[in-house]
Amino acid sequence: MTVSAAAVPAPLIRLRGVTRVYGQGSAEVQALRGVDLDIAEGEFLAIMGPSGSGKSTAMNIIGCLDTPSAGAYLFRGVPVHRLDRDQRALLRRRHLGFVFQGFNLLARTSAQENVELPLLYRGEPAAARHRAAREALAAVGLQGREKHSPAELSGGQQQRVAIARALVTAPTVLLADEPTGNLDTRRGREIMDLLAALNRERGITVLMVTHESDMAAYARRVVRFVDGLIESDHLQPAAAEA
Repeated sequence: MTVSAAAVPAPLIRLRGVTRVYGQGSAEVQALRGVDLDIAEGEFLAIMGPSGSGKSTAMNIIGCLDTPSAGAYLFRGVPVHRLDRDQRALLRRRHLGFVFQGFNLLARTSAQENVELPLLYRGEPAAARHRAAREALAAVGLQGREKHSPAELSGGQQQRVAIARALVTAPTVLLADEPTGNLDTRRGREIMDLLAALNRERGITVLMVTHESDMAAYARRVVRFVDGLIESDHLQPAAAEA
């Protein structure tokens, strides 16, 4: 049977010929050298590569934290590379959630208040913020810890708060930059189990930068960057069978 092109869904994210150059003249650095990458909705993708390979630059472009020097970035067919700063910020708020290695929590603020921040920026009413934050914390296993400050939580629990903060806006894509980098192996695996469950059960597209092979093993697909280019792109047999 022949499948028509119309029956094949377009990728959620598409990069075509994306380059990123920093500096000029003798100080010029080519972080990306013409990257082509498609990411389907609902994928769990790990991006790997040595320091300076371009993996974090690619993540920042996809997350609308940076813009390409040349090439095209499409999100659900929308040419993101042509959007202005305000339009990119709107795309971030509506569709993207971020989890960072350093947690980035406000130290003197409770877990619930940290999770509410994105909704506060959206102008959501207090009652809706409180309810959504409690639900997001429960989803990451922190029910009953709403009033705890970061100092009263373990590293793994702090990262769960950070994930809840990313989830509270119901993002299409969760971008995780070295999410287990500050955690021991046990806590790191707990966080990876959580990300895998969110991908599997909620259909959230997860895009993760990591240098740890055992954490990348949770992803269905691994893309490896070297010198600003994609060196390899393959499915993980174990993840594909799961």
